[in-house]
Amino acid sequence: MKYQQFKIILNTSIFNDTTSKADLLEKIANSPSRYIGLFRPTLPKLKLLQNLTQSQEIRFGDAFERLIGEYLAELGYTNLEKRYLWNNEHLNVDQCFTKNDKYYFAEQKVRDDHDSTKKRGQIENFSKKVDLMLSKYGNNLEGFMFFIDPDLEKNKNYYKNEIKILVEKHNIQLYVCYGKDFFEILGHFEVWDDIINNLKQ
Repeated sequence: MKYQQFKIILNTSIFNDTTSKADLLEKIANSPSRYIGLFRPTLPKLKLLQNLTQSQEIRFGDAFERLIGEYLAELGYTNLEKRYLWNNEHLNVDQCFTKNDKYYFAEQKVRDDHDSTKKRGQIENFSKKVDLMLSKYGNNLEGFMFFIDPDLEKNKNYYKNEIKILVEKHNIQLYVCYGKDFFEILGHFEVWDDIINNLKQ
């Protein structure tokens, strides 16, 4: 991907979002005690900064969903619908794509740093999406739990064990992958180098 396109996607997703700042002001007006009070150890300025940086982290993840989708399209995959109604529940799949009559989906997170409760929630969520994708596309399917940041693998063993159970249950290919692993499995290791080069610019 050309650097200019990469930069536009990152900048529009992370820095051009005026709604989050307006939402933050509304939260302050409606609940000032969330930012000031005797039992708040941080100064209001620090709490505001914390809200803004957390919001940027979330938008960074959203930007990477867009970027990965663009890379997949460049590689000749067709991006498919990501929003579904399944058992009266709205489910969003971060990546859903196809090529040569094979279907793929990915649950994409920036980093693997969840605590024990959240990691169980991640697997439950992933398992639901496996069931959903199987109902839509059958066994001609591969699924990924994809963490972008390769430097944090806090729950790797847990996820691998849980994914192994799902593989045995459904008899399909499922992977836990970090950083370049995702593109290596797809046979396009060069994409990761491109992502790293674009991030460094």
